[in-house]
Amino acid sequence: MPFLVYIAASVDGFIARPDGSLDWLPGTPGGPSMPPEDHGYDTFMARVDTVVMGRGTFDTVRDFVPWPYAGRRVVVLSRTRTAADLPAPLTGEVEVHPGPVQTLARDLQGARGVYVDGGVTIQAFLRAGVIDELIVTRIPVLLGQGRPLFGALDADVPLQHVQTHVFPSGFVQSTYRPVRPG
Repeated sequence: MPFLVYIAASVDGFIARPDGSLDWLPGTPGGPSMPPEDHGYDTFMARVDTVVMGRGTFDTVRDFVPWPYAGRRVVVLSRTRTAADLPAPLTGEVEVHPGPVQTLARDLQGARGVYVDGGVTIQAFLRAGVIDELIVTRIPVLLGQGRPLFGALDADVPLQHVQTHVFPSGFVQSTYRPVRPG
């Protein structure tokens, strides 16, 4: 079962504004409009049956209508939230796991593919050494400040470049696989 990342970041490396807002990201509620362009999201989502996100990401997407993860198992990684904290419309749609990441990864055995989303959660899964693929799409905008895609790691994470695709919109999407020792 692969653990996969599919995420957008500004050219200066931010995945959200300081308050978590995604209003700079085309295709999100309040985001700028753009001509239709296939960035491979649907193809990516066809590979996964489980979505893991952190509390911050969940707080950002929980009110999206329609719910973008319908039909998939959704797990919120949080030490402070419980299932009782979930909005009523998402009861039964979302579960909460207290972690740590290694325990959650073990609990997800049997999943076909796991989409790991949210900067802090992606960083935790990278530190745990369980990410199998990262697809990072750079959006042609500079935010100047915000929530970074990557933060401090315990050690370097060498990556193997798989491919890069440049879209007419100026989006640049690169796929990497972490290089495992051995």
